[in-house]
Amino acid sequence: MDLPFPKNDARRLKFIPTKATFQLKEPLGTGTVGAVYRAESPDLDFPVAVKLLHPSIAHDQNIVDRFQREIQIMERLKHPHIVQHYGGGLMDGQFFYAMQLLDHGSLKDRLQQYGPLKWPQAAAFGAQIASALQHAHNHGIIHRDLKPSNLFFAGDGRLILGDFGIARDTYDADITADGITVGTYAYMSPEQICADSAITGKADLYSLGCVMYEMLTGKPPFVGANFAQIWDQHLHKEPPGIRDQGIECPTWLEQLVMQLLQKDPQGRPFNARAVQGAIKEHLVDEFGPDLGALTQDMPPLEEPHEGISPARILVAALLLGAIILAAVLAGR
Repeated sequence: MDLPFPKNDARRLKFIPTKATFQLKEPLGTGTVGAVYRAESPDLDFPVAVKLLHPSIAHDQNIVDRFQREIQIMERLKHPHIVQHYGGGLMDGQFFYAMQLLDHGSLKDRLQQYGPLKWPQAAAFGAQIASALQHAHNHGIIHRDLKPSNLFFAGDGRLILGDFGIARDTYDADITADGITVGTYAYMSPEQICADSAITGKADLYSLGCVMYEMLTGKPPFVGANFAQIWDQHLHKEPPGIRDQGIECPTWLEQLVMQLLQKDPQGRPFNARAVQGAIKEHLVDEFGPDLGALTQDMPPLEEPHEGISPARILVAALLLGAIILAAVLAGR
């Protein structure tokens, strides 16, 4: 069916129009804020995932605004390492958006099944993530929730950055209330923990450092019994050295990760492009220009148990993020 779109309303963001039509297929997951379906469109040669906002919370302007903001953000971003967006608006009275269907599992899944990556793989994936972050930052978008469960594998082995549900659009007013901390505490920068209103893309660089540290060691740089213990370490402690743990890692890579994890944003690399460039320079020197070959020999992910597919794991992550967002907004 064709998709109607609301008239311009000064109180609300406008949806990005789309001419695509979608036919919903089997549900991939449901939650308190909505549901995600596998869907097909005569305008596309491949299936997509359609996320529908539950009508029961469509009256909550904060949640609707955040949902609309995510659509606008995704429409601006076109990059091989960022989840693709295929339009959004209203369908049968429900807010929705369509996105790339990623059904090959997440980085979190791979780390849980196989443990730490070899350092060349971790470095190559780090460069891919940095490339995605630089594209987002170039368009004024700070992700604010970079973590292994928001990094998904495409069929060709690329890492894809998804879930921009709590991203900040620096070109527009921040929807998140002042003084509210958003993100995932194991991967949050000190400035996010302190709810700094002047947060920049360097917060994402800190999170990238956390992710790269985990790819190399199998665990985040800081662990604890509760969020307070972890936050205290983010603010005041230095992470254990990677090489000190007996992990094979070149000095340059450990130094880069530790620079990303600097408490002071000014001590981190200048931008994500600088991170990508440093990694590529070292990898090309040692392995040649075909960096994609470094990530091609990874074993396939096994399904956790019968009936649970990687696509459903993706959906669970998306819906959990929305639930957390709703809780944050409710506590303003």
